[in-house]
Amino acid sequence: MKKIIHCDCDCFYAAIEMRDDSSLRGKPLAVGGRPDQRGVVATCNYEARRYGVRSAMPMSQAVRRCPELVILPPAMEKYRIASRQILSIYRDYTDLVEPLSLDEAYLDVSASSHHQGSATRIAMAIRARVASEVGIIASAGVAPNKFLAKIASDWNKPDGLFVILPHQVPDFVAALPVARLFGVGKVTAARLHQLGIQTCADLLSWSLPDLLQHFGKLGRSLYFLARGVDEREVIVSSERKSVSVEETYVQDLPSAEACLAELPALLGDLQRRASACNALPHIHKLYVKLRFSDFRITTVECVARELDADLFRQLLQTGFQRRQLPVRLLGVGVRLHEQKSQESAQLELCL
Repeated sequence: MKKIIHCDCDCFYAAIEMRDDSSLRGKPLAVGGRPDQRGVVATCNYEARRYGVRSAMPMSQAVRRCPELVILPPAMEKYRIASRQILSIYRDYTDLVEPLSLDEAYLDVSASSHHQGSATRIAMAIRARVASEVGIIASAGVAPNKFLAKIASDWNKPDGLFVILPHQVPDFVAALPVARLFGVGKVTAARLHQLGIQTCADLLSWSLPDLLQHFGKLGRSLYFLARGVDEREVIVSSERKSVSVEETYVQDLPSAEACLAELPALLGDLQRRASACNALPHIHKLYVKLRFSDFRITTVECVARELDADLFRQLLQTGFQRRQLPVRLLGVGVRLHEQKSQESAQLELCL
């Protein structure tokens, strides 16, 4: 039986800011873009969440909900430094670490000899070290697989540790709302509820063929997750498949010419990011993303081996012609070849 830990730092960006400025503690705080420039909330602390502020919410809406909200711009280099410290702590206990973001990771400690092989005690030690060495709080979940460990880490937040032992899995999963299952969003949850399926216990009466018929590939996932089964391994390195940058504009770009005028700055940012990730030698495709004033999104791409400004201009013009509406967001990016050599290790998330 595997021993998986999922670690997730509580309101990571905001926690770093409160660590560095004690006067922010106890105040509603959001890290993100400015409300007058279509900014969004990257993260917020629990004081802000009490007002209904949430990640990915437009900052203008967040301010309406919480007029006292303190807003700070992201300080990404500071967050990356903290992330590297946290990952270093994880790797003191196991080599099997799968980072999901700057502040979140899976750890497979099945073969770890630390703390007599107790995953619970390892999780406790990690949380204590993150608090003392990094100065922020991490929640953790311990379970026999990734699916359950992820749910467990969120169970007692903030500053929580929750353990699901193997013999507890059937009863724990049976009581779990289907909306908590991986891959189930609002639309799928509504469909499940219409079929009388509220909890995983309700799913147990459905056969695999019936779930496949109603939900396609997702049906297979529903069948096994409802039984607490998740055979995914902790993947130590995840190969980067694309690199991109995008910009949301304060004023919609009214024409193709206005969009083209913004392209050089975006390509400069893309060049720097792709170079930092050693992605330039592995380019397979170029693409442009446009979000129009009606919030519809279109993406245009083509095969290419290098950054080519002329090709990006052609892609942008093609994309604009699809709707010919003002543009609120522009993005440019590259898709990368799959790498089979050791070079792929350099194409991971840039922390």
